[in-house]
Amino acid sequence: MREFDVEKQTKQLIEYTREWFNRFGNDSKAVIGISGGKDSSVTAAVLKEALGADRILGIIMPNGKMTDLEDAKLLVEHLGIPNEIIPITDYYNAAVETFENAQTLNVTADLRINLAPRLRMATLYAVAQGQGVTSFVVNTCNASEDYVGYSTKFGDAAGDVSLLQDFTVTEVLQIGEYLGLPEKLVHKIPSDGLSGMSDEDKLGFTYAQLDEYISDENANIPADIRESIERKHVANLHKLQLMPAYKRH
Repeated sequence: MREFDVEKQTKQLIEYTREWFNRFGNDSKAVIGISGGKDSSVTAAVLKEALGADRILGIIMPNGKMTDLEDAKLLVEHLGIPNEIIPITDYYNAAVETFENAQTLNVTADLRINLAPRLRMATLYAVAQGQGVTSFVVNTCNASEDYVGYSTKFGDAAGDVSLLQDFTVTEVLQIGEYLGLPEKLVHKIPSDGLSGMSDEDKLGFTYAQLDEYISDENANIPADIRESIERKHVANLHKLQLMPAYKRH
């Protein structure tokens, strides 16, 4: 694994966050989706240290029964940040019904899974626009998930500023521990909360293996896992790049 000074990196991340938001005014706000998972928990904790609780708004967005609802509530209570529960159930169901009535598409399992994070991101931007002060949606993706494209384009992969994009899952966990987050939030089994599967089950390898590969391409990792990581990385690079655009000659 690559060297990681958690105290140094966390302090620099907090300072970066404070400076970024203050460029847009000392009253600018951060809007963040709270899932109850490690990434939104650690990101919210960094925002609290950088901006103070009053400049953060945590939005919990259940779609029907939310298995992580109590963890999401625990996080906002632990940090003492303003928050609101805004269910997406009604317009998720309305969208699915609309698509089912369309003639040109099939409502696949992947469509259903990816629809929820896209509706959640639309909700976060609506909340940000409704604040009356300059407000920004904070992305919560990490380097490990970004590397293999484990995110939904224009869903959880979107946002105005990304705080964890350069940190692997292993490093994100260390930041969470350093900031004193409850252990059950930092070390819970990671899951998208949508598919009923853990992240590692869906990926086909562990985050420890992925982080080891990202840190050292010569790491001792089984060939099939190495191949799977690289295949996912190449196939999903479009999620990390700006939209291609034709340049007139």
